[in-house]
Amino acid sequence: MRRQKPAGEDVLDKCCVLVVDDEPIGREILAENLAIEGYVVVEAESGEAAWQLIDAHPERFEAILLDRMMPDMDGIEILRRVKQRTDMRHVPVIMQTGMTADADVLEGLQAGAYYYLTKPFSADTLLAIVAAATRDYRGHRELEEEVKRQGQILSCLTEARFVYRSTDEARALAALLANVAPEPERVVLGLSELMLNAVEHGNLAIGYREKSQLINADRLHDEIGRRLADPRYAGRQAEVIVRREAGALRFTIRDQGAGFDWRGYLDMSPERAFDTHGRGIAMSRMISFDSLEYRGCGNEVEAAIRCSPEAVG
Repeated sequence: MRRQKPAGEDVLDKCCVLVVDDEPIGREILAENLAIEGYVVVEAESGEAAWQLIDAHPERFEAILLDRMMPDMDGIEILRRVKQRTDMRHVPVIMQTGMTADADVLEGLQAGAYYYLTKPFSADTLLAIVAAATRDYRGHRELEEEVKRQGQILSCLTEARFVYRSTDEARALAALLANVAPEPERVVLGLSELMLNAVEHGNLAIGYREKSQLINADRLHDEIGRRLADPRYAGRQAEVIVRREAGALRFTIRDQGAGFDWRGYLDMSPERAFDTHGRGIAMSRMISFDSLEYRGCGNEVEAAIRCSPEAVG
């Protein structure tokens, strides 16, 4: 399972990963592979030791690699405790387990484990999952910081329509529009995911399997740029409409793609638990919005949050 770092690979900007495993050899191999790749690794030999580290330094870790089966405090219990903390709500927990039955995986997903590794796994699989988790976490954190910088500048908005083409425009616009909501940090993650989907999967027609391959090859960004310049897709736009109503704030997002079968993506699915993506819609529904509804062929979605009368003006 050990991996030698190829010459010329860039070292990561020091992501800190907590590795929790009561088996010394397995923990050592995990830590070694991550350290070779450029991660800062903190090790915990038990569930109790892990929780003491997490409780003392919640801001330190950008991902937690967690063994499910441990004698003193199992991985599910640690996971539940982590997700109960508002300051660690978006920290990705990667569950490593040999328990692959749907019921076991679903228990972890419902507790908040959005990434899974099945024992035994290769070093390349480990690094791909950790890279996806830390990339997503840093992206979410950047969005939240952008929301804080902009402040409540849209508190008087009652209705507006915006159009956008690129993923960069989607992220910037999501950070702006989140300020319409009473809890911008809650809304920005889900709004960004839905708006990015409209570009990537909708207008640019990047399918689920294709996106997996592009992420694994570190080519997603380049492919998005190529398709944005492709005459077949260059004229397509997505739109987001924001409306305040009595007791609710609604975001409607449309793209010009062919649509998709959205029904399997509303909940965290055991079938996708081991993939590097595919959680955005379910996370939006679970964390960011009080309701989420797709319409027609799947190229339109409405997400809503309940608001007090004071919040909607």
